Formats: sequence, C-alpha cells, structure tokens
Amino acid sequence: METKEVHHQTHLDGTIKLLTGDLGEAASRAGLDNQFQRWIEELKAANNPAFHELVVDLQALKAHFGSGTLDLSTIADLLTRMGQNTTQAANFAEGNTASRVEKLGEVLTGVAQQLRHGSAAPSGNLPQDMSSH
Repeated sequence: METKEVHHQTHLDGTIKLLTGDLGEAASRAGLDNQFQRWIEELKAANNPAFHELVVDLQALKAHFGSGTLDLSTIADLLTRMGQNTTQAANFAEGNTASRVEKLGEVLTGVAQQLRHGSAAPSGNLPQDMSSH
C-alpha cells in the first residue's frame, strides 16, 4: 500500500475520532487548527474541482472554531454540507480509503443532526467502528 494512501487513511480515522468525541472539548484543545489546515491542504493537493466546496467549508469551519465563540447552528450547517460533499467525494477514493471517506461523510452528517438538537457530545449512535468496513 502506498505511503500517501496510509497517511490519508490515518488522517481520516483521526478526523472521525475527533468528530465522534465532544466537540466543545475538541475546540478548546491545541492542535485543532492544525488538523483543519492539514485536511484543507490534502484536499487542495488532490487538485480536484469537486473538492472546492469542501475546502471553502473547511476554511469557514476552521475560522469559526478559531473565533472563540461556537454557534452550533453555524457548525451544523457547515457539517451538513460537508457530509454531503464528503459522501460524494468517496467516488474519487479507492480501496480502504473509499470506505473511510464514506464513513466520514456519515459521521459529519450525524454530528450535524446532533448539533441541531443541541448536543456537542455524541449520543452513541454515530458510526464509529471502522472494522465493519
């Protein structure tokens, strides 16, 4: 397996773990800004016009988390759109990376739904187990 693919899979797994945890806690942790930036750079490096809206939304999410004031409605809107676009992006991935991208799309959508109901912590019904894919 190519090193770049392993790197992408590791980053996808880390992002899923972040999203299935407490977002309020994640926002206060050092390194979240860097994680957003790595994700943005990886999408830009793919040089795929289909990823443009994902990059724009990630930049907006990064700025929002960096603002110090979290608006769950704004975050939910961004995550909903990102979930839809990430699910579509799975068409461009291969092998184990594709299943992780699909899972990330599901998690983004699930987290957005929970945020709309006022919870920044997972309810336990988000897809978390990567071994099933």
